[in-house]
Amino acid sequence: MQDNPLGRTADYSKALDADDLFAVPRAEGRAAIDLPAPLPFHGVDLWTAYELSWLDAAGRPDVAVLSVEIPADSPNLVESKSFKLYLNAFAMTRFESAGKVIDRVGEDLGKLCGSPVEASIVSANDAGLNIRQMSGHNIDRAAAHLTKYQLDPGLLKTATDEVAETLNSHLLRSVCPVTGQPDMGSILIDYVGPRIDHGSLLAYLVSYRQHADFHELCVERIFNDLRNHCGCKQLTVYARYNRRGGIDINPFRSNMAAAPEPMRLWRQ
Repeated sequence: MQDNPLGRTADYSKALDADDLFAVPRAEGRAAIDLPAPLPFHGVDLWTAYELSWLDAAGRPDVAVLSVEIPADSPNLVESKSFKLYLNAFAMTRFESAGKVIDRVGEDLGKLCGSPVEASIVSANDAGLNIRQMSGHNIDRAAAHLTKYQLDPGLLKTATDEVAETLNSHLLRSVCPVTGQPDMGSILIDYVGPRIDHGSLLAYLVSYRQHADFHELCVERIFNDLRNHCGCKQLTVYARYNRRGGIDINPFRSNMAAAPEPMRLWRQ
């Protein structure tokens, strides 16, 4: 991580160069949280870049919202600041069509992540990406005495009866492991298994408040803790983080559901 571009002065005048992208191997972070092999989930990292711009063949600027899907089983994830710097270089690069933009992003990220990456764009005239609500019951006002702000999976408690339940919270907060900047978002938990006490789940999620980790690893840790401490037999964990630098990152991990359709929440 010593070559990580996070925390360094950025050169925003560089020409488009895939070498600006910085790969973070997933294996090291997963080993730290004792994720078993094979992985107990499938999933995807859904990135949305709201500030994409390039020049068309005539030199006229074009703008769009970029969506990227990176498979959770790819060897690497892309470090967010490097992706921002990479995308910034599109602003002064000419492309024959929007399709060529999509092809370039997919090719460069695919090589970096070591797995095929899907890219698409929403133009200014497209009505997509409508704001929606997360499904399920919101636990943000569940009865709980909240005193721990350092990660503690021991806070989780379950009952003996088994349920199928969908819960959500808007109180997820962690911090960047390099810069210490806050990463805030909403999280959906859909599970089948012993009933999770809502207050204990809220306390557990709040305990991430000062935890330093990447978005993707936070979601994988939550998935792993709910399996190990709550006995969830079927489980989906889906977080939608607020954007920073014009990009939001939305990890989805599940052993029961397909990847979700594109969406935006109220803070996105």
